[in-house]
Amino acid sequence: MIFVGGLPFSTNNSSWSSSSSQGSDILVALLEHPVLVSASHSFKSMEETKVSVSSETPSPSKYVYVFQREYATVDPALVDYVGTDEATTCVGLVIRNRRNRMTSIAHMDNPEIVDIGLCQMLSLVVDHDLDAELDVYLIGGFDDASPNHANVTTISECYSDMDGYSLPLCRKLVDTLQRRQEKFHVQTLHVLGHNTKRDSQGNAYPIFHGFLVKTCTGSLSPASFDGTSRCPDEIVRRIRVTSSYEDTSWNGKLLETYDTQTDRFVIAPCRW
Repeated sequence: MIFVGGLPFSTNNSSWSSSSSQGSDILVALLEHPVLVSASHSFKSMEETKVSVSSETPSPSKYVYVFQREYATVDPALVDYVGTDEATTCVGLVIRNRRNRMTSIAHMDNPEIVDIGLCQMLSLVVDHDLDAELDVYLIGGFDDASPNHANVTTISECYSDMDGYSLPLCRKLVDTLQRRQEKFHVQTLHVLGHNTKRDSQGNAYPIFHGFLVKTCTGSLSPASFDGTSRCPDEIVRRIRVTSSYEDTSWNGKLLETYDTQTDRFVIAPCRW
């Protein structure tokens, strides 16, 4: 169930006819919610962090980076920062347990991986405690397929005549969060129109492509990562993202990369 500003979230709509329409109603209402609009404006005003891990730094902070379709759950006692970037129509999802501060992030690229992907993320974050208070942040996606904006006056009108790749993913994410039993406190929803800028020709682009989470506090900032911070095994992991689509054992799942219990990167294999 979704909470915003400490209160249970509801669209007060009793006429939902399908999961798709329900997801659209939830998404539009969240995008228009004053608390989340303010949070998105605050996030948008932040300066982007340029993440680079230098070997010359005497005691560098420990980072865990996730690529597209990967996820990682980290313990703040072991990992200082976790993040992702290179998101265009993808959405970065952060779930953080307020009590034990366990933090899971994922780089979602398809609505079909949301259901199982959330179960994977929550397995170590919730730890069988359905009453856990979970902070949630969704960042990425943009208006990659928009209607004629000249005749659009509200968010509701905008997303009633729009598809593309970002919208179905965002719609599936919020619908699934609302349907689950866990208590999801949505803190940031910087997606779609909130994460879109346009050039002089009207072409749309994402404002931010990634973010960084400070695990001890849960604070987020926009971020981009260079080659030194997309470690380890960047090439192998990029190939795995592509080849995993041909491996039926990974259907509907996020790719496993980091072993929380042993604090090691373990690149789970795929075949093609």
